[in-house]
Amino acid sequence: MSNLTEWSGHPNLSDFFPWLGWLDLQGLRKNMERDLGKAMEMASGFVNERMKKQRTEGTKRKDFLDVLLEFEGNGKDEPAKISDRDVIIFILEIFLAGSETSSSIVEWAMTELLRNPKSMSEVKDELARVVGADRNVEESDIDELQYLQAVVKETLRLHPPIPFLILRSAIQDTSFMGYHIPKDTQVLVNARAIGRDPGSWEDPSSFKPERFLDSKKIEYKGQNFELIPFGAGRRICAGIPLAHRVLHLVLGTLLHHFDWQLKGNVTPETMDMKEKWGLVMRKSQPLKAVPKKLT
Repeated sequence: MSNLTEWSGHPNLSDFFPWLGWLDLQGLRKNMERDLGKAMEMASGFVNERMKKQRTEGTKRKDFLDVLLEFEGNGKDEPAKISDRDVIIFILEIFLAGSETSSSIVEWAMTELLRNPKSMSEVKDELARVVGADRNVEESDIDELQYLQAVVKETLRLHPPIPFLILRSAIQDTSFMGYHIPKDTQVLVNARAIGRDPGSWEDPSSFKPERFLDSKKIEYKGQNFELIPFGAGRRICAGIPLAHRVLHLVLGTLLHHFDWQLKGNVTPETMDMKEKWGLVMRKSQPLKAVPKKLT
């Protein structure tokens, strides 16, 4: 999965010179076909295993995969059945869209908190106060965890998982801010630059979750254009509700049940913050931290 997101984010000469596309000068097509084949095999394994389970055991509690496999359309304005290949592609898209992006955000959030002990202490104090020591973080707690929400927003501002969002194409000739954009022009939105714009953010390079605790409520659901890590408009990421739950539950659980220390001789001041560019922006050097179970 990580290879696919890396190849997808590589600049492709064919995008600038389409007549060179058949040559595959950078080997991107070859690499994508190789790794996509491996990913399809993995997704196919999940689907085949579920189909076998349905035949032998039936289905008591249905999830998204069961719904896809059992779909029956009218054959007119919808297909009579979703083919096995299409089901596999659906599942693969969920993995690609959800696993790499969510894990990247959690890694960056943990990195920033380890670099900023005051913020780490603040969010752990909030978790202890709201959740308590005798239970796990639950979805119903999220609305009460205001500082944890601010940490997630600040992480998304500094480190949007897909820095240029998903590629768009102009559907007609357009004029925007004095620029002429011809029909079919590929358009990228630099969400990373927007999140670090000094015209919109005070001290934009610093990790300050407190900026989201003031009276001006800024959300990442497409209404506030200074923070659009998931895009905006009709093509905004459909997975925002799921990502919202997963990010807060996973990050909250890691912080609530463990104390964390950097591995080896690394200090908050010497942490490697270089970015590895691809479709998903990850840390160049993965975070290495040691958990200590709280008693």
